[in-house]
Amino acid sequence: MIHKGAIVLGILLGATAGVLLAPEKGSVTRNKLKKEGNDIKDQLSKDLAEVKGDLSKAAASGKEKFNQKFEDFTSKTSYKTEQAITFLEKQLAILKEKNKTLQKTS
Repeated sequence: MIHKGAIVLGILLGATAGVLLAPEKGSVTRNKLKKEGNDIKDQLSKDLAEVKGDLSKAAASGKEKFNQKFEDFTSKTSYKTEQAITFLEKQLAILKEKNKTLQKTS
């Protein structure tokens, strides 16, 4: 069984060895860590901007495709509507002729 004192002693020895064997002063190490942190932050910002740009391009492309499909659909619908109107006009002409035969001439 390991005693709590042995653990504390191990931690103290490790910390002391780290301080004594550290290649640089703590302030230099902190500055390096800060610089690395800033570099990582800058890279993440660049990556995020790139992803945002890619998403914008994809959205624009999707919007363009949607608009094209919508225009195609509208055009096809317009032709079908024209066919329906023509059919109804023919039926109306037939009904007018039938109606004339029912009218009495004075």
